[in-house]
Amino acid sequence: MPSPLARQVIKTAQDAQWMICTVESCTGGMIFASLTDIAGASAVLDRAFVTYSNQAKQEMVGVSIETLEAYGAVSQQCAAAMAEGGIAKSAADISLSVTGVAGPGGGTIEKPVGLVWMSIATKDGVQITRRFDFTGDRQAVRNQAAEAGTTLILEALPKT
Repeated sequence: MPSPLARQVIKTAQDAQWMICTVESCTGGMIFASLTDIAGASAVLDRAFVTYSNQAKQEMVGVSIETLEAYGAVSQQCAAAMAEGGIAKSAADISLSVTGVAGPGGGTIEKPVGLVWMSIATKDGVQITRRFDFTGDRQAVRNQAAEAGTTLILEALPKT
């Protein structure tokens, strides 16, 4: 069943006549998939990039090797570059990126399990990047990230 939040994103994007793109790593396309549950979403959904590996981040949305080496894939800088790459490589007006550590392994003291960075880039140059610290198991972290990402898109879309 489509979520009310996803419905609201699609309606707001339709009203604004804005196309949406996502660049997802730890959520693996969950956000875009939830938006496709809504009838009529094709009017505002451009594309989704699932950039799980560093190589995919580089090849698909142009994240530089320098950014990845200096800051890592789970970083404010990488999230911002992913969102900017989404705008550059699509016909979207707004791009959301998500990168994080879903667990159960892979966490460090500096980047613990549950750390997720998200960024929004828009065609008119707006950039919003936020850090989230989610809790729970792998699926809980991914679900929380998907909901937060969908909410971030809604907050950043123009209201008509």
